[in-house]
Amino acid sequence: MPAEVHFETLVDIYKRSTKLFGANQLFGEKHNGEWQWMTYAKFAEAVDDFRGGLAQLGVGPGDRVAVIANNRSEWAIGCYATYTLGASYVPMYEAQHDEEWEYILNDCGAKVVLVPSAEFVKRIEAFKDKLPALETLVRFDGSETEKHTLATLRRRGAETPTPIYEPKPEDLAGLIYTSGTTGKPKGVMLSHANIAKNVAAIHAVFPMAAEDRSLSFLPWAHSFGQVVELHGLYSMGASMGIAEAVDKIVDNLGEVQPTLLFAVPRIFNRIYDGLQKRMAAETAFKRKLFFHGIELAKQRANNTISGFGELKLKLIDKVVFAKVRARFGGRLKFAFSGSAALSKEVADFIDNIGIMVYEGYGLTETSPIFTVNYPGKRKIGSVGTAIPGTRIEIDHSHNPTDDPKQGEIICHGHNVMMGYYNLPEENEKVFTNSRGLRTGDLGRVDEDGFLYITGRVKEQYKLENGKYVAPAPLEESLKLSPYITQVMVHGANKPFNVAVIVPDMESLKKWASEKNISTTPTADLFKNPEVLALLRGEVNQYLKSAKGFERPSRFVLTAEEFTTENDMLSQSLKLKRRNVMAKYGDDLEAIYVHAAAEDKKKN
Repeated sequence: MPAEVHFETLVDIYKRSTKLFGANQLFGEKHNGEWQWMTYAKFAEAVDDFRGGLAQLGVGPGDRVAVIANNRSEWAIGCYATYTLGASYVPMYEAQHDEEWEYILNDCGAKVVLVPSAEFVKRIEAFKDKLPALETLVRFDGSETEKHTLATLRRRGAETPTPIYEPKPEDLAGLIYTSGTTGKPKGVMLSHANIAKNVAAIHAVFPMAAEDRSLSFLPWAHSFGQVVELHGLYSMGASMGIAEAVDKIVDNLGEVQPTLLFAVPRIFNRIYDGLQKRMAAETAFKRKLFFHGIELAKQRANNTISGFGELKLKLIDKVVFAKVRARFGGRLKFAFSGSAALSKEVADFIDNIGIMVYEGYGLTETSPIFTVNYPGKRKIGSVGTAIPGTRIEIDHSHNPTDDPKQGEIICHGHNVMMGYYNLPEENEKVFTNSRGLRTGDLGRVDEDGFLYITGRVKEQYKLENGKYVAPAPLEESLKLSPYITQVMVHGANKPFNVAVIVPDMESLKKWASEKNISTTPTADLFKNPEVLALLRGEVNQYLKSAKGFERPSRFVLTAEEFTTENDMLSQSLKLKRRNVMAKYGDDLEAIYVHAAAEDKKKN
């Protein structure tokens, strides 16, 4: 059974882990081709030293320390050094634009900013005169003889130690700025109790232990990676190998050999897509063996497998599925999906090859865990049941659909944020009279208490015929096509749905070459009738369970992927619909104009 543990603050977690797990490995980082591991004891030493250094910069209770960095041990050292001074930690992404850094640093009033290198110092100094609260920029690189480096502050802190400050549970632990899909980022205020009690809830439902290990690639600047992986595993004495880069994840998985995988649906979709493509390239015998194994795994999941079938599945697992799992290091026990809805088809598929998937749900505003599937209580397709100390409410009055079981999901419990920083009007919008949090998501709860997400309140729209459409589930289904990388469905107040589709260019060009269709220029490829027919077929196939009016009948093709760099995706990889519409809105409108002209001719 999972351990019963109680935490009131993140400092409680720090003190307990320091005491219990000193000899354990904590962070692994690859340097010069070798993985080097920092123990809990060495981490605590670094935190204590850096706490003293930050104190000499004047950091104390109520102050803000910001960090702009990818995942690295120094990020976590700065985090816990800040908490143990009673100050608040404000993370940002290296990939964000300078104007976003400026907005966040000014909004939160950061006194100190931690950055990776001199390059970042230079970029911030370009607008430092607009940040009246900012006093010091601290680099993670550099020696202990240079001014304002981590090494220097650690040396100074070791020479003049500073005792741990004991924050109250209700004290502000950090500000996490939302990704801003509809406007400027909002600073979500999370207290020590918000995060610490959520970490305790992980202990209550998951049988994880000090022997477990993850490969950390979800950004700690986002609430999912920070709370569930960083703080959660740290509280358990487990270890984290920090991925070198996104394109090194597969290699790093084989090297670190994690037992736990924390990822977002996009990663699981890539696993699914990659395996489908690999099987398509294999011999007929291997394909048959693989998919027969998948069918047997489904039977086992439904308790309909025969004894002979079980024997066959064990053999197929050994000669086929085990090789697939070996690409993930060969030791995976659990995989956790969060941040967005995971397709049931993908979850079933990953589950059937022997990687147990547990999907959960939450927002930055819910610290972030709210509901979760866990061992002994799991329904694939759902996002689980409420974690200990929280309660689900469905507000049926906020339900822009024809389904009376649906409504806006409201969260009650210890995980509900303190509020948005300096935004009282926004707080009025999201809090109920009983301090429940309006999530903005639509959902329903079944008879066993499992929550199902059905869309976003703000994203739901009506077609001209009065039918409601939730675009996100349609988009997730379409992205399972080997020929579709990304998609946005649109149709508000229009006669039918349309879409912007980013094809998988590698797969599409390979298919076109086999059909003797020229792949250059791309504009001509996108106009080819056979290509258009292929993609129409993919839309119909992957939305075969959707209602007819939900399927996009026409679409615009583009080779430019939606990315954070072109501002089509937020830093948490959520689609910025209004930005996509700003670029492709005229093209989509032209579809409707053309359709109207065709109808006029017919009549």
